[in-house]
Amino acid sequence: MCPSNHRRSSDPFQNPCQFPKMRERPLIVFPLSVGHRSFSQSHICSLFWSRNEQVNCESIYEEVLMFRKSAISACAAASLTIIPAQQASADLGDALVGAAVGGVVGGVIVDQVHKKKQAEARANTRRTTKTYNSGYKRKASYNSVQRQENRDVQTSLNHFNFPAGTPDGVFGRNTRSAMSSYQSFMGYPQTGQLTEFERTVLVNSYHRSIAGGAGTSEIIANSQYGQRGLLKHTQQEMAGGTSATVASYQAANVQAGTNPAFAAFSLPNFGKASDTSSIANHCNQVNLVTNTNGGYTKASDITDPAFALSEQFCLARIYAIAKSEDLSSKVTGISSSDMQAQCETLSPSFKDQISALSLIGRDEVISQTGAKVLSTGMSPAQLSNTANICLGVGYRTDNADVALASTLILVTLGQPAYGELLGHHLVNGFGTLQRNDLALQWYTSANDAIASGQPAVFAPTQVERPDLIQAAALKLDATQAPEAVTKSTATFSLPVFTAQ
Repeated sequence: MCPSNHRRSSDPFQNPCQFPKMRERPLIVFPLSVGHRSFSQSHICSLFWSRNEQVNCESIYEEVLMFRKSAISACAAASLTIIPAQQASADLGDALVGAAVGGVVGGVIVDQVHKKKQAEARANTRRTTKTYNSGYKRKASYNSVQRQENRDVQTSLNHFNFPAGTPDGVFGRNTRSAMSSYQSFMGYPQTGQLTEFERTVLVNSYHRSIAGGAGTSEIIANSQYGQRGLLKHTQQEMAGGTSATVASYQAANVQAGTNPAFAAFSLPNFGKASDTSSIANHCNQVNLVTNTNGGYTKASDITDPAFALSEQFCLARIYAIAKSEDLSSKVTGISSSDMQAQCETLSPSFKDQISALSLIGRDEVISQTGAKVLSTGMSPAQLSNTANICLGVGYRTDNADVALASTLILVTLGQPAYGELLGHHLVNGFGTLQRNDLALQWYTSANDAIASGQPAVFAPTQVERPDLIQAAALKLDATQAPEAVTKSTATFSLPVFTAQ
């Protein structure tokens, strides 16, 4: 800036402003009729200073160079030429003309400077607003909505016993595995990623299950899949047809027709399905009490026979899961989620035999199961290996029906020590009715097998364990068994897991 106390000169070309670092530079020369005049940096300063423009002379000089085209247009010049400022010596008339021209140039430049600064300010404001609004806020809003939708999917998967882990809104390995299992159960392609239709069926079924009601309870009670039957029912409702229609639509994208069928005979139903409580939660509570008591109940200290049996049930469950994991690690070419999905086909295949556990004695149940096993055409070794793997899968995924079907196969194949597990289910009502009298038959046969020399399959080093179980079972009250149910001859197929 020019000093405020500097004396103003009447001659605008006598360097009224002194700049220590200023040097003469070539500047624009306008071809005028009175001659050519060049202006140095100090001349420009004097012109603006004479107009009381409070500007920085150095920046104004640069603006003259940058906006020379605008200056030419304002002065209606035909051309411009660069010449050294040393030629700026002419008469006073030319100087006055140059001063007038400089005033015009200065006005144009000041306007350009102001316009440029205003444009930059507006641009900065737009960039800031756009970045804040579209960058931060919109992204945060999107992430929040997406994570909530993901949490809904994870919660729904867990509810229907497709373990997805903690509902944190992030789809990791556990969630993708759970989605694959859900897709396998529903007959969808196992991609590990849900389509909008698959997600809608899952989440709607979850909300329907939570809301409850007589209609929902009836669907679950009448379905062979228990609570998961609600998924199948919702799928059929949304697809507008039967299960066969849905499968046909998924395979060929063309809805197949269905043949009319006679309505099946049905009885009024005012009860509920068998207890589907979580075995895992039950064992967590039992283990907590066991730790508080300082260890497992001993045969000489049985005051609560049901709790003593629950302790041994949870211990056997741990052994079953460990053996299953050991065997499955030797099976190649199949993922854990696929193995789980195949094991889940056991429960509908052995649905009648599982139901018979709550109704008829041990010997007849084994007879029915034996006929079913023979129809598979699989070797005993294959069946045994498969049943051991699926037994652990059933307990690990909290699927009582898979565990029951696997145990029935093992007992039928000549391993009666596994019958202990069937007794535990009948005592606690996991996948069966609570039948202490029928449970005693399975406990006794397992104990007799071990006493006759067959190896114990659970906690083999605890030699007193069979006697403890038998003593606790004898203390339970027995009840009368109801009539038997008729047998079914539906076709089915079993998974095959062969260890390498």
